[in-house]
Amino acid sequence: MDLSNLQPAKGSKKAKKRIGRGQGSGHGGTSTRGHKGQKSRSGYSKKVGFEGGQMPLQRRVPKYGFTNINRKEFKAINIGTLQELADKKNYTEISVETLIDAGLVQKSTLVKILGEGELKAKLNVKAHAFSKSAIEAIEAQGGTAEKI
Repeated sequence: MDLSNLQPAKGSKKAKKRIGRGQGSGHGGTSTRGHKGQKSRSGYSKKVGFEGGQMPLQRRVPKYGFTNINRKEFKAINIGTLQELADKKNYTEISVETLIDAGLVQKSTLVKILGEGELKAKLNVKAHAFSKSAIEAIEAQGGTAEKI
């Protein structure tokens, strides 16, 4: 065996349809495109969302809603989660940096503390926003809720 008699395994290659090589090939003349019409022309490509000339769906459906460009997205953290964190790491003060180190939020995230769960420890919490129930729960245990 040498380079001169190498060939692919039997059945591994399919014969390519040779288009536009004369009538004798069986694929001459119109080259399998049919007669006339948009698809028979050179350079034809169907655009995304094209529906054959019918008004496309994205143009039939009306624009809807409003996007506030000044919206602030907060990551919600419950006081039950803060209690678990305080128990696990023995914290008395929890800030956004503490939550970042614990892997609960990303660096650029705004944090809002919510009142879901039970708080048993006295915690001094610093965050971007608090719900009323969270402030009540934190202050009921003798802690402080400080907005950054």
